[in-house]
Amino acid sequence: MTKTYNIYVGNLFDDYIEDNIPMFSIENRRYLGCKSSLDGFILPTINNEAPGAHSFIDIFAGTGAVGRKALEYYPEVIFNDFLYSNYVSYNAFFADGEWNKERVQDFIREMNDVDESLLDDNYCSHYFGNKYFGMAAAKKIGYIREEIERRKSEFSQKEYFILITSLIYSADRIANTTGQFEAYRKKNKKFKELEMRMVDAKCHKGVIIYNKDANELAREVKCDIAYLDPPYNSRQYCSMYHVLENLAKWEKRPLYRDTAKPLHMDLMSEYCKKHAIKVFTDLVLTLDARYIAVSYNNTYDAKSQTSNNKMTLEDIQQILELRGTTKVFYKDYKPYNAGKTELINHQEILFLTKVTK
Repeated sequence: MTKTYNIYVGNLFDDYIEDNIPMFSIENRRYLGCKSSLDGFILPTINNEAPGAHSFIDIFAGTGAVGRKALEYYPEVIFNDFLYSNYVSYNAFFADGEWNKERVQDFIREMNDVDESLLDDNYCSHYFGNKYFGMAAAKKIGYIREEIERRKSEFSQKEYFILITSLIYSADRIANTTGQFEAYRKKNKKFKELEMRMVDAKCHKGVIIYNKDANELAREVKCDIAYLDPPYNSRQYCSMYHVLENLAKWEKRPLYRDTAKPLHMDLMSEYCKKHAIKVFTDLVLTLDARYIAVSYNNTYDAKSQTSNNKMTLEDIQQILELRGTTKVFYKDYKPYNAGKTELINHQEILFLTKVTK
């Protein structure tokens, strides 16, 4: 007998906890540059300085933490990121669409009941087992991802994205890393077991989601406030999160070397290269917005060359002033730091330009 479900639309399950296991919030993921701890500074400042705004675009959205806060202020919010794993996450957490909590939870419960010792080797365990995850957890992650894809027709599009994102967040929680996937801890032998949890998915009518290069998207959209938080140093996000990107796309490409990366890495950002100033200038001059806000943190005195910023505070301000009057706001802030760099007097800096040119 086929089990039937009631279909719900909207934010119906805010307080739901399955078997006393809390759901993942969007900030429950280790991600370089995540601004969740700064949303009380960034959005209130922008809102005070940009009265009458209706639409907001987070064009380098990352985890989506800033865009989530923007939903409290603006009826239309656009999320964009060129990593597909982030695009999937925005759809899970924010996109409007039909989905059923019971169907999603039944699948997760079924997957958690699977005995890892009975699973065959698979793509995930072959490349990531006893590296980024323990062998048992890697087998289970690969099995679950394959089941999501195999049974895709059983789920709505919203449910499909919720399940992939739930797996990504669950895998990230137990990963044998310091928070990124450039490498794994080689000395650690105490691998964690996988427990799949659901993300705290919601539906919003005014959300638009893109998976595009920011400079290309800037030529297509118009909004009141454009918020920019580009990468500022040489650390490529496609490389730092290649395992999660792999899980999201599930193309099962061959991987190489001890780090289990593709032979040719896709989505290398121009903002992480020497001509970052040129591409940032192009973006600022192209944007069709009433206000342009830019987040910046002063890490260009870091010990690691890859952590050194490609653009200085002065570079950014000069470029923004090509479009109009620019104000600068400061907030003391202790950033996530997986390395040995000591960042003294670190600040989050917010530029806000009222566009007149």
